[in-house]
Amino acid sequence: MLDIRLVGDTSELMDGIGELKGILNFTISDSGIPLTIEQQEGSNLRIIFKDGQGKIIYNQKVHFFRAFGLYIEQMQEGKIEFDLVESPQFSTVGPMFDLSRNAVMKMSAFKDMIRRLAVMGFNSAMLYMEDTFEIDNEPYFGYMRGRYSQDELKALDDYADFYGIELIPCIQTLAHLEEFLKWSAASRYKDTRGALLLESEETYLFIENMISSASKPFRSKKIHIGMDEAEEVGRGIYLNKNGHKPRFELMATHLQRVLDIVEKNGLEAMMWSDMFLKLANSSGDHYSKETEIPDYIIEMTPKDVQLMYWQYNATDKDHYTKILKKHKTFGRMPAFAGGIWVWNTFATNYGLSLAASEAALAACKEEGVQDVFVTLWGDDGYENNFYSSLLGLQFYAEHAYSKEVDREKLAKRAKFCTGIEAGAYMLLSKLDTPPGVEPDNKEQTNPSKFLLWQDVLLGLFDKHVEGLDMKPYYEELEKEISETRDATADFDFIFEVPEKLSAVLALKAGVGVKLKQAYDDNDIDLLQRIATDELPEIMGRAKALRDAHRTQWFAVNKPFGWEIIDIRYGGLFNRLDTAIERINDYVEKKIDSIEELEQERLYYSPGIDNSTGLGWCSYYYRMASPNVFFHVLPIY
Repeated sequence: MLDIRLVGDTSELMDGIGELKGILNFTISDSGIPLTIEQQEGSNLRIIFKDGQGKIIYNQKVHFFRAFGLYIEQMQEGKIEFDLVESPQFSTVGPMFDLSRNAVMKMSAFKDMIRRLAVMGFNSAMLYMEDTFEIDNEPYFGYMRGRYSQDELKALDDYADFYGIELIPCIQTLAHLEEFLKWSAASRYKDTRGALLLESEETYLFIENMISSASKPFRSKKIHIGMDEAEEVGRGIYLNKNGHKPRFELMATHLQRVLDIVEKNGLEAMMWSDMFLKLANSSGDHYSKETEIPDYIIEMTPKDVQLMYWQYNATDKDHYTKILKKHKTFGRMPAFAGGIWVWNTFATNYGLSLAASEAALAACKEEGVQDVFVTLWGDDGYENNFYSSLLGLQFYAEHAYSKEVDREKLAKRAKFCTGIEAGAYMLLSKLDTPPGVEPDNKEQTNPSKFLLWQDVLLGLFDKHVEGLDMKPYYEELEKEISETRDATADFDFIFEVPEKLSAVLALKAGVGVKLKQAYDDNDIDLLQRIATDELPEIMGRAKALRDAHRTQWFAVNKPFGWEIIDIRYGGLFNRLDTAIERINDYVEKKIDSIEELEQERLYYSPGIDNSTGLGWCSYYYRMASPNVFFHVLPIY
């Protein structure tokens, strides 16, 4: 174990250094190898070891922790002399954790994540909290959703400050508030299912309460006020009360009211930019290269807010460059938010994520963008987990300290900072690249999710996998994951679900096609084997998957939200049980037909077939059944 003697002023660093001992495998003592620490304003990072002594020169506090990790990494490799220099490329860089789509990271896991961010060199992180923080006099805000208390958020902020990491609250002050507005107690604030009622004084008192409560636990004076994807605004109760008003006029007036509240609280605002560009485009495409922003939109957009351009799927640098230039016409430098695709799937789509991020970050550097974030959304229940994004976070970190990323260095850094080989992370992508999908999955298909949750009797996605042999693919993937795992690694547990899921999909991915064919051919023997052998085996494997998934969830997240995933597994088990009974009843001639299997199989997504990809589905309830899960009145 590396023994270090620290030389220099380390008073502001020791709390963070002490917390890193457990993950970086070092000790501090008076008899250790001397390491001189020197802070220099405006300097690059420099890490030196020569003549048996080390030295770190740094500027920001978090730069020290990245440099400290690099120093330990070189020493553990047995280097006898080195002199490394790194230049920060951005003023602000960090992840955005989605804490609103059921997965609210528990405190111990969040602190562990902060330690990893520090060693990587991130100086910021945004906490996306639609209703998962505590506010006064609104007991239904985040009720039973795992909301953070003020004390919890302050504790996280204090911990992040050990490393010089700025935590920034990211809330919603216009739309995306469905989970609060569903309660009758919130009806006075409601325009539509997810949008607030504008031009209502009660609404602005509520927003002031949100902004004050969200910002109070944090040292940061920054706050992200959301306002993305607000297409419904002004089209529900507002319309009934006030009649039609152009959405841009509504948004601009509302934004100014919110910014007045932000200023009153001594804060600086950021917001998503998509609605302004969407309203400027006749087709409603929020980030079209062809969009020309009218002068009136530029003139009516308040100046005291930083616009944040978000995009996750374009792989052409020129696209990002053109959209960034359009943002600059507002007279200020935008921030940028890319993404690591951990959402709406059990897999992590590294093929698309890394290609899109490479193009985006290169454009940001050329255009002088200084504030860069990487989103980790959790849409539709977050079957995935935050830790599976770590290779992608490392990619952003390496971009933040060099003009271009050396892929060999990226792999080494990922192994050092997370304990997991880069190749192991890349295996996660393969859950969504079975036959029928291009290897890097740039078309965004998520079969690991829809092939698990689809009903074996209804087979909504069976047409997409007809003629494709899924079994050997997923059997081989299960073996690959198993052989790659390292039981001594802290994050080895994140591979248990992918391994178990591969075992399930090896049988379930194609069983619906086989079942329909056997029924159409009146192959009674095969039908009986499916009911007697295959479907019970799938149930057994799915039970093992569910147990692993539950263990993973409770290792990372608060318990709230797991019940949704539990219900999904319950539906899977019960529908498999019903399928067995239906087949047996048919085989035993208790029924004349299996009506579900009489139905023709159609493509879920017209225009998509298994020669062009397997398609995409965003919502569990659409995967499981074409029938009514719940009834929602239009808009509100």
